[in-house]
Amino acid sequence: MATSRELSISPIAADVVRGLSQSQKSLPPWLFYDATGSDLFEQICRLPEYYLTRTERALFHRHCAEIASAAGPTRTVVELGAGSASKTSLLLRSLMQANGPLFYVPIDVSGSALAEASRQLQTSLPALEVIPLVADYTRELRLRTVAGPKLILYIGSSLGNFEPLEAASLMTRVRRQMQPGDRVLLGIDLAKSPEVLLPAYDDAQGVTAAFNKNILAHINRELGGSFNPEDFHHRVRWNGTESRVEMHLESAFPQRVWLRALGRGFDFHRGETIHTENSYKYTPSMLESLFFTAGLSPRQSWTDERHWFELHLLAPA
Repeated sequence: MATSRELSISPIAADVVRGLSQSQKSLPPWLFYDATGSDLFEQICRLPEYYLTRTERALFHRHCAEIASAAGPTRTVVELGAGSASKTSLLLRSLMQANGPLFYVPIDVSGSALAEASRQLQTSLPALEVIPLVADYTRELRLRTVAGPKLILYIGSSLGNFEPLEAASLMTRVRRQMQPGDRVLLGIDLAKSPEVLLPAYDDAQGVTAAFNKNILAHINRELGGSFNPEDFHHRVRWNGTESRVEMHLESAFPQRVWLRALGRGFDFHRGETIHTENSYKYTPSMLESLFFTAGLSPRQSWTDERHWFELHLLAPA
């Protein structure tokens, strides 16, 4: 169990100690997103193997006017896990054509990504008022006071990084922050062949491997760790039972890693892994259960011709 000293060192200390103390070691995916990690993720989104961003962007290109119309009157757009907001500008432009000037509140743990997103949006959409918020929306979400009607964007299949019960809990919290007339636009990656899925998380250029290993460099910087990222291998697995892609970091040999800020070390045997991320791929029954549990009612959906990815417009049930 983490001591009070450990928990007071850094905001990431509790999650790191908890995760590395388990029999199946793990680290939370939010630790990917320091400045380097955010840049690497933007590179991932441009890779030929990473179909998700390309497919979702095509849906926005094709349907953004229709989505803006279906969302109804909108005064504020809130985006959870906004990152660079590269796809969002397409929808914001259509929403402004339908509703006039908007407030845009991008929420992300990466201040550098938000700063770049704000700069680009204020250049391309000068009538848009951008109010960036550096925060972890999974821990604290206060949207009831945000001017409405509002459209809450949760795109990029980010919900897939959460266990199904955690995803339902998060969407329930979103639902509780909604007022009459508010809507959610949710982007969800669908279950499909592992032959398509696995290369998206293990690209030929090794960008995703660098992104995965960067979590160790982030811990080194924050907690004085002795991780050598090259001593861990990037591993990707398809777990068909759970309908998810898993990312792991596998120890190349027996080793002890020291975290100086916490005054303790963690042992790894050869082949032992740190589970760094899940990416759930949703089936229709999983989506039906999610919406019912969260108290959200589907109003309209859009998908690509291969049925790889979906956008769902949701309202309070």
